[in-house]
Amino acid sequence: MFKDITGQKVPTITFPIMTDDTWSTRNYDDIFANKTVVVFSLPGAFTPTCSSSHLPRYNELAPVFFANGVDEIVCVSVNDTFVMNAWAQDQDAENISFIPDGNGEFTEGMGLLVDKAAIGFGKRSWRYAMLVKNGVIEKMFIEPNVPGDPFEVSDADTMLNYINPEAAQSSEVAIFTKPGCSHCTKAKALLTEKGIKYEELVLGENTTISAMRATSGADTTPQIFIDGKCIGGNDELVKYFS
Repeated sequence: MFKDITGQKVPTITFPIMTDDTWSTRNYDDIFANKTVVVFSLPGAFTPTCSSSHLPRYNELAPVFFANGVDEIVCVSVNDTFVMNAWAQDQDAENISFIPDGNGEFTEGMGLLVDKAAIGFGKRSWRYAMLVKNGVIEKMFIEPNVPGDPFEVSDADTMLNYINPEAAQSSEVAIFTKPGCSHCTKAKALLTEKGIKYEELVLGENTTISAMRATSGADTTPQIFIDGKCIGGNDELVKYFS
């Protein structure tokens, strides 16, 4: 079993980072001093679960985390800065700070450095997430020590539910849109701002106007459904949140 070190300080490590073709560093004070920080760590950049679920959801919910007192969301992986920079660009994750723990020093200090030599990874981080306040760990979510790559408790929704249960999304949202619709753009931006994941149905691409009429009774876009109920367009969505 991995040791939960809640109540202890995170390791004091300086991370070399390549930014705009120039070497720089981020240290303990820069990342953690007098700040509330969500840290999630994972086995490797570009790996399936990390790229499809773990990182994107933290990036998606970042505005909600920030609205609930989080100053920064940090992704740590035992990869070098060039790999982490390439992954950040590939994921378009502008809300996340990517920290390359290339030597594994931070992860080792956390007691979560594991041997993945059997799959050619060498030493990597076990998957976990933690809430850190002024350098002290308030809460840890460590994946169970079972074979494979479990992903059950270190996800963004679990972390947000801990920080503020009322902010966690429990509704299913779908939105009918059409290309070039400014009201659709505004509605999607508002949903994203609220940290709400939605399914987009684009007229002429993956649905038809006939399908939209049949389900919403309307001809205009967007048409937004929350838990199966049509609430209307962008104006109604604004009223819904207010």
